[in-house]
Amino acid sequence: MFADPRRRNLAIFAGIALVCALLAVLGLQRQAATVAPKYSETEFLRGFAAHAREAARIHIASKKNGTFDVVFKPNKGWVLPQKNDYPASFEEVNRTLVALATLETIEPKTSRADWLHYIGLDDPARGGDGVAITVSGDRGRVLAAIVIGKTADIGDANGATGLFVRKPNDTQSWLVRAEYTPHSDQTDWIDKNVLDIDRTRIQSTIVDLPDGKSFEVRREKPADGAFTLASVPAGREMGDASTADGLATAITGLSFEDIKPGKEIDFSEATKVITKTFDGLSITSDVLHIGNEYWAEFGAMSMVNNPEIAKQARIINARVSGWAYKLPDYKGAQFVTPLESLLKPKGGKPAAAP
Repeated sequence: MFADPRRRNLAIFAGIALVCALLAVLGLQRQAATVAPKYSETEFLRGFAAHAREAARIHIASKKNGTFDVVFKPNKGWVLPQKNDYPASFEEVNRTLVALATLETIEPKTSRADWLHYIGLDDPARGGDGVAITVSGDRGRVLAAIVIGKTADIGDANGATGLFVRKPNDTQSWLVRAEYTPHSDQTDWIDKNVLDIDRTRIQSTIVDLPDGKSFEVRREKPADGAFTLASVPAGREMGDASTADGLATAITGLSFEDIKPGKEIDFSEATKVITKTFDGLSITSDVLHIGNEYWAEFGAMSMVNNPEIAKQARIINARVSGWAYKLPDYKGAQFVTPLESLLKPKGGKPAAAP
């Protein structure tokens, strides 16, 4: 059939081309199989989204911050048992539960136990850097358990973060898409809303010092922007008005860093700061500078026969009674502003800020 050598060579070349084409197709198929994901993106904590509303306890453990619980109590709401049942931040609870329920796998990572520490997933119970989070129902049934590690930039247009995670009893790690990274520091779980009096309400602030001396900054009506000293010593005059304003309004935007039972601190030598409003509310702040920290306790009372003001005082007292609050340094310094920093010699420069 192939007596003609040229026809025979063409047939051979055609056969070789066909084999090469088949090999190329097989190679592409193998390459596609190699790079194609062997999993589908799905929720990491499967089934938790349907049961997140049943959460009654969140247990968090880390090497850096130790262990603590956030617990739901029907008569109190979410509280921190290790902080004497002080109210927990509902926003932090909600964001954490939603974040865990919506974790979405991106890709598997290492399953070698000796490599987990590179992505922050080694066991915190053994001194590792991972953060273990366990969510349980009111009868102790575990609803979700996870170890979270380091974060990674995944270039998500919606602001989600890459997070390395694994199941507690599994060395297989995963990179997941997280809308929020849960906090492992208990102070981040404290409800920081104590009280906040609007500046427009404040009429005066009286400072009673431990040595018995006192002074007052005040304004006569809400329309008066600046606070001034009620009494200026002879030969002196008001200095920078912003210093007086900082003292008068220290109670506004009040935040704190930590709490403890008030009985653990002796406030007998504290500076007493009494803030009064135009509508008859009085708030007393006892502020103590202990080492490098400022601690305070608060109380409120109504000075007028007004049910609404009396109600405000009761709400404040119900929240703050029995507690001592660690203030940010700047806020503590505002409360204990010394008289000298409000004054200057007549015609002179204001005193330097403390």
